[in-house]
Amino acid sequence: MEIKALCDLVRQISYGLHEYHGHGHMEKVYENGLAHRARKAGLRVEQQCPIRVYDEDGTLLGDYLADLLIEDALIIELKAVKALLPEHEAQILGYLKSARMEHGLLINFGSYKFQIRKFAWTETRNIGRNT
Repeated sequence: MEIKALCDLVRQISYGLHEYHGHGHMEKVYENGLAHRARKAGLRVEQQCPIRVYDEDGTLLGDYLADLLIEDALIIELKAVKALLPEHEAQILGYLKSARMEHGLLINFGSYKFQIRKFAWTETRNIGRNT
């Protein structure tokens, strides 16, 4: 599946989950709900997926656990906070860069208003976009 279509589908699934459950649950509830609904939609989903982190010379430094990895192409970082902060954006950009992955979504279920932001990382630049 093309990455834009994948992001659009995950955005739609996430919004539906937020509409039904609202805000106020723990992050794990939203992680489980999004994984469940994405699998029902036919997507390959890994929860708490170890992502290898490399240094600039290719040395493996360790792993971090992505909340969700969808179709081996899209890292999902979930939050259940009142508002997204710059440190949340820095976190996903750091994950993308260190893991050498290109696409990520930062999704916040903790706010009254649903929040989702798409991020793309390349070696020469990074792009954050509010959606």
